[in-house]
Amino acid sequence: MHMQKAFMLGLCLIIGSACSLAEAAEHNKLTNPAAGVVCDAYVCADATGISDTLTAKYLGAKKGQQLAAQGEFDRSAFTFANGVYCDTKEKVCRKDRYFGADGKPSGAIDRTTTKLLFAP
Repeated sequence: MHMQKAFMLGLCLIIGSACSLAEAAEHNKLTNPAAGVVCDAYVCADATGISDTLTAKYLGAKKGQQLAAQGEFDRSAFTFANGVYCDTKEKVCRKDRYFGADGKPSGAIDRTTTKLLFAP
């Protein structure tokens, strides 16, 4: 197992930033603790956006308090720790938060997370 990790690290150094994104996604997997709820290691969200209440319920009171302490911010568009970007107004999640020259999100749609978060 140690040899595998060493090999992957070496491969990542050769390949570069693409591996960083893959590593981030692998180590920051999303969970789906209830229908319509998606969490990473730091926050939980539903179809309305990031939620202090859901974060406290599924990740613990401390995480909920840390989120609440951030005060008011736009909770309707957010990026999970694995890089998946979700917009509750558009009801879509994308594999990244890149925007095109037109100012609109340009990343490929992440069908799995979109379905978990916005499916009826």
